[in-house]
Amino acid sequence: MGAKVYLTPEEVESMAQVAKCVRDELLIRVTFWLACRISETLGIDVEDVDPTQGTVTIKHLKTRIRLLCPYCGTRMSRAARFCPGCGQEVSEPLRKEQETYRQRTIPLEKKTMERLMDFIHRDGTEGNIFKIGRITAQLIVKDCARRAGIGKLVNPETGELRGVSPHRLRDAFAVRWVQKDDSTDSIRMLQEQLGHANIGTTMKYRKVAGTELHDWYHKMTSPQSQN
Repeated sequence: MGAKVYLTPEEVESMAQVAKCVRDELLIRVTFWLACRISETLGIDVEDVDPTQGTVTIKHLKTRIRLLCPYCGTRMSRAARFCPGCGQEVSEPLRKEQETYRQRTIPLEKKTMERLMDFIHRDGTEGNIFKIGRITAQLIVKDCARRAGIGKLVNPETGELRGVSPHRLRDAFAVRWVQKDDSTDSIRMLQEQLGHANIGTTMKYRKVAGTELHDWYHKMTSPQSQN
């Protein structure tokens, strides 16, 4: 059988089960069930977790580079040679960093929440929960995939093989639930879960294949929906 494009939930579970420690297991489970970016997982603090509501608040800070005309300050595209504002030829536009901060509060699968709270209480964790960087997280996910016997995946855009990375956990969640329900309401809720600013980004998951996010999520993660 050829290489696959996406991980299945069963494969994600097998990765979590072969993790070397509880922290690594939770890194996989939390990233999958929240369907968040690895930077978002690593940014979760104890105070972001609300076991009463069963939710986690995700913070996302994104830095963009804006190109500006050095003469009038008008924003320019990368391909532009002349400023659309003042019309002057620009050989080297000014580069300015722009930070965008967003946050969203989303539900976490019940068993993973219980496991996460046990980890926090048992270890007396304060502040940041995982206390590791992106490179370490990538190595953990890669090692767990290897230990679970999961090979490389096919990049659906290029057809090239690629290793299992944290982002593939996010993809696995999105693909699973689009296969379950690709209605407009479900895609809209998935957009909120993933934190996509543009629903067009979320719609790409329809290639594979409630009214409130909380109800939708728990409908999708209930034992009945996973059979």
